[in-house]
Amino acid sequence: MTDFAAARRNMVDGQVRTADVTDPRILSAMLGIPRENFVPSASTALAYLDLDLPVGESGTRRLLKPMVLAKLIHALELASSDRVLDVGCATGYGAALLAHVAGQVTALEEDPGLAQAADRALAGLKNASAVTGPLTKGWPKGAPYDAIILEGATEFPPDAFLPQLRDGGRLACVLGGGPGARAMLYFRSGDDLGGRPIFDASAAVLPGFVKAPAFAF
Repeated sequence: MTDFAAARRNMVDGQVRTADVTDPRILSAMLGIPRENFVPSASTALAYLDLDLPVGESGTRRLLKPMVLAKLIHALELASSDRVLDVGCATGYGAALLAHVAGQVTALEEDPGLAQAADRALAGLKNASAVTGPLTKGWPKGAPYDAIILEGATEFPPDAFLPQLRDGGRLACVLGGGPGARAMLYFRSGDDLGGRPIFDASAAVLPGFVKAPAFAF
């Protein structure tokens, strides 16, 4: 039988601390939240490995690797009062972590089964809620947000989310669907969303975030 408490400790010490994630709130949340509860029952033994774990019935959705998720959250430098939009929350693990760091978390999912799982997972948290809708549309009802995180990759810059960020707000995501993908941190300044790479990363591309094929003439 897997010792999940020991596996959580090994995940934090071996994958997260070594990746320069130093925010004690993130480390504490990752030590305390049982990631095995957010994956299919057949995959619980894999919950703390350095893997993008499949979730949902489509076979295309993944939970981000613990290190990638932790570094994206860390890069946002969240204040305890910040309002956060979590795009592509899947089963809600990332949103549960965010709820221990930020003030209010809106977890957006478009897959009905995953949205139900996230709703159940977040039911006991007063500052997090799951909503259902197209990922590419965000959740304007809760805007403006201090921070937005995409729990997956996008093959094009996330400019569509600019109107939902407050001026000075931050957005973290993985840009690119291939081996050259990079984690990016964007900042809103007026009507501009400027970004910079923060580390090499890979992630499954979220639904709706695949770049349209270019036509050759």
